[in-house]
Amino acid sequence: MPALHIPLLAAIELKLDFWVVAFSAVTVALTIWMGFWAAKKARTASDFFVAGRSVSVGWNASAISGEYLSAASFMGIAGMVMSSGYDALWYPVCYACGYLFLLLFIAGPLRRFGAYTIPDFAEGRFDSPLFRKIAVTFVLFIGFFYTMPQMNGAGKALAYIIPGIPYWVGVVVVGAVITVNVALGGMKGITLVQAFQYWLKMFAISVPVFVLLAVYGGYGRQLDANRSQLDKKDGITIQETAARADLKRVELPASDPAKRISVPADEVWISPFGPRSSKPATTAKAAGVEISDTKPYALLWTYSLIIALVCGTAGLPHILVRFYTNPDGVAAKRTTMWVMILIGVFYLFPPIFGVLGRNLMPELYNGASGVKGTDGSVLKLPLLLGGTWGSVLSGVTCAGAFAAFMSTFSGLLVSITSALAHDIYGRILRPKSTPEQRMGMFKVLAFVCGAAAILLGLVVENFEINMLVGWAFAIAATSYFPLLFLSTWWRGITMKGAATGMLSGGLLSLTAIVSTMFADNGGADGLKAWYAQHPLVRTLAEQPAIWGLPLALLLMVFVSKATRTTVPPDARRKMLVLHAPETLGLKEEYIKEHEAIGH
Repeated sequence: MPALHIPLLAAIELKLDFWVVAFSAVTVALTIWMGFWAAKKARTASDFFVAGRSVSVGWNASAISGEYLSAASFMGIAGMVMSSGYDALWYPVCYACGYLFLLLFIAGPLRRFGAYTIPDFAEGRFDSPLFRKIAVTFVLFIGFFYTMPQMNGAGKALAYIIPGIPYWVGVVVVGAVITVNVALGGMKGITLVQAFQYWLKMFAISVPVFVLLAVYGGYGRQLDANRSQLDKKDGITIQETAARADLKRVELPASDPAKRISVPADEVWISPFGPRSSKPATTAKAAGVEISDTKPYALLWTYSLIIALVCGTAGLPHILVRFYTNPDGVAAKRTTMWVMILIGVFYLFPPIFGVLGRNLMPELYNGASGVKGTDGSVLKLPLLLGGTWGSVLSGVTCAGAFAAFMSTFSGLLVSITSALAHDIYGRILRPKSTPEQRMGMFKVLAFVCGAAAILLGLVVENFEINMLVGWAFAIAATSYFPLLFLSTWWRGITMKGAATGMLSGGLLSLTAIVSTMFADNGGADGLKAWYAQHPLVRTLAEQPAIWGLPLALLLMVFVSKATRTTVPPDARRKMLVLHAPETLGLKEEYIKEHEAIGH
């Protein structure tokens, strides 16, 4: 299929690949159509906030998986494996393992409580409207933090699909499409869309891998090429890479210095303590700090990342609220088990793209961040096949990338909007408002939150997708996870204890993360220099879960014991509601009981 040339604003000539544009456009169009279709079924407040509590296990597992597999999963993991080697495999492993915590400790009890949102649970568990306000703030912190990498990926992907299009156009297009879908149908409206998008992403990530392996050789052959044929010292040319690995590539002039590629040495790339985890210590050494061994810093960074990703998964509000859409606690636990299976299968494929990219497209190492760099391996590798089939497969992966951005952003926007419309407007500002009024406010606030997410996406163009996601997980791990874990399993926890731990762990982690963001992106040169001189502090600030989570848990326990006289008098009954099998008839729908009192 020949490339198409069209003028844009009479100033830029864009070279478009028909199939890439077509598949991406179809994905967006299907998302819009399904959103409008599903919106017709969303008529009540329960439909908007928890999809009528009637989503089956299969649909909900697919929808949660679609919502969870974000831009970081679809593009970022492959890019990290290509750039940093096997050190990056902690991300997919821990993303999947987090659901084991949900299955064992949180999913069933949370659903049996029968709320609409996590702030509902927080207030109901402690009989404290004040605690609802505290809980709402962290829904907003985590939600908006997590929207940034989705917008980041959307902007960069559209810039790849339509060369010459500014980054902000992709952010606005994806943000606008999803905002309309969420405003029209709420949770019920996006459930079908997200379930469909999981299977689209599964198809888009797996089929190109099988084709590429069939053409260029299996996984073992790619590793052999890495071990024995890459230059470990001065970098190699694209031409030399293609020749040594015996790969079908277009050769570029070896005499051109601009074409030389800086490929990481094998011993560094395969190391479990590679450039990603040892970055703080490496930066310190570059600044003249005496460090004989960087591994202790890398090990500390890795342990903290594991804690953040595993526990953060069990503390993400937009994922947790999904369990309220199941009919009961048993269905919630079965849903969690299937989610583990679905996302586990998905995560088999992105690392293979990273290994293939190292051999087949080494020029991506010299690219800028995002799609122009290693994150573009998923989108660009299929083009090596050449001809129509190469374009078709690249179009398929681009469609999967768009599905990734849109499905995760949908869930985040529902979570943020629900917190504002249900918790702040419906429970704090106007507690006597009717369900219809809350639905109306939900629609208005969906547009407001969507616009805010778009604006945030515009300011993170130069950030790495997975780094942003890792930070969102760290905030969730140090705030919501300790709250939910202790609140569902320890009847002695008090509101003061829960609030102290949640605020301390969450806010201190957020502050540490923001400080490293400013230091790395020119916002504070003095802070950057200070961090370079103190690699241990930099490691703990960049990955705060290793101290933030224990701090939150300890404060919750100590303060609760010091204020044990304020334990809610009905704590035993609530623990029964959380843990007793539904067959005993003790399950209560908290939100219905609350509405009956309020009206």
